[in-house]
Amino acid sequence: MGMVPDEETIETLMEVGGEGKPLFNMCYQCGSCTGTCPWNLVKPFTVRKIMHKAQLGLIEFDDEEIWTCTTCGACVARCPRGVEIIDVMVAFRKVVAEMGVAKVPDSLRLSVKNIQGVGNPQGEPRDKRGDWCEAAGVEAFTPDKEYLYFSCCVPAYDGKIRRMALSAAEVLKKAGVDFGVMGNAERCCGESVRKAGNEKVFQNLARSNIRTFAGAMKVITAYPHCYHTFKNEYPGLGAEFETIHYTQLLDQLIRDRKLTLRREVKKKVIYQDPCYLGRHNGEYGA
Repeated sequence: MGMVPDEETIETLMEVGGEGKPLFNMCYQCGSCTGTCPWNLVKPFTVRKIMHKAQLGLIEFDDEEIWTCTTCGACVARCPRGVEIIDVMVAFRKVVAEMGVAKVPDSLRLSVKNIQGVGNPQGEPRDKRGDWCEAAGVEAFTPDKEYLYFSCCVPAYDGKIRRMALSAAEVLKKAGVDFGVMGNAERCCGESVRKAGNEKVFQNLARSNIRTFAGAMKVITAYPHCYHTFKNEYPGLGAEFETIHYTQLLDQLIRDRKLTLRREVKKKVIYQDPCYLGRHNGEYGA
């Protein structure tokens, strides 16, 4: 059943807490994580049980539950002991991905392979990534521009979601923001790669992106996951640029009166508060 096989695997899990003290040992099995997890609205998913197995060294690495966590952060926010449950989940996945003690789900293996091959998880052609830029009339990035706009894999290829990237670019242009895009040179930020446990692949991808971004001092992101990754995970690999989510920039433009609303829009709007903008990065006001 893919139980913990050797000392190397145990050491990998121990690293989660740092200094040889696994953070999951702080868990006292209160069950707040399980009660908070949104997965329980769809199917039974017991985070508490996984944590307990980790404490006992009895993790079943071929259990699909270690791949179920979406890393939304709800459990971490509610944990009274401050256990970084997401880090624990990623450590389990790292053992599977890098040590081969069990099988990585086919969908994840394909996504990582596509990112390594063509720069996006969907497996779409690299030379089509910049098509949306042409439709928006956005200029290519050069070091003299104030901002680099990073669109993300989804709007670059998905026709419906692409409208978001087009709208954001149009608003930025009307506000007089000096920005450019990488076009076909843009590649996945790698957030999903790291969360799937492929640490070496992530680091290679991140360093490649950092080289591609050379000359950029400020990077605007459309997606919260890209924002989180560039802001919190790239600096450790040498990135020195500032990362800004486009809602933060729009908020500042409105405050500076560079972006004004001419009339009231009498529509009901539903705003989905992104986990990776709110819980993970504390941004609720933009």
